[in-house]
Amino acid sequence: MAETINKTTLASKIAATTDLSQAKVTAVLDALFDEVSSAVKAGDKVSIPGFFSAERTQTAARTGRNPQTGEEIKIAAGHRVKLTAGSKLKAAVK
Repeated sequence: MAETINKTTLASKIAATTDLSQAKVTAVLDALFDEVSSAVKAGDKVSIPGFFSAERTQTAARTGRNPQTGEEIKIAAGHRVKLTAGSKLKAAVK
């Protein structure tokens, strides 16, 4: 079964290959995640060529159904995040 890599494990692996401290790598990862989140929240598209792109999309209001009762419910319009894998990431998993 495949290993699940969380932020701590990722920071540890990057620190080992770059000779940086794990604290510095964690700080860089935190800054990266904050910047991506801020940009997507503002409606900007974030693209790291070859790896991924992230953008905010609009969802329309719609009617859904409560699975427990079968009752129709109204689901408000909102926003979602769309992530798209880039060519290098796709090639790496083939």
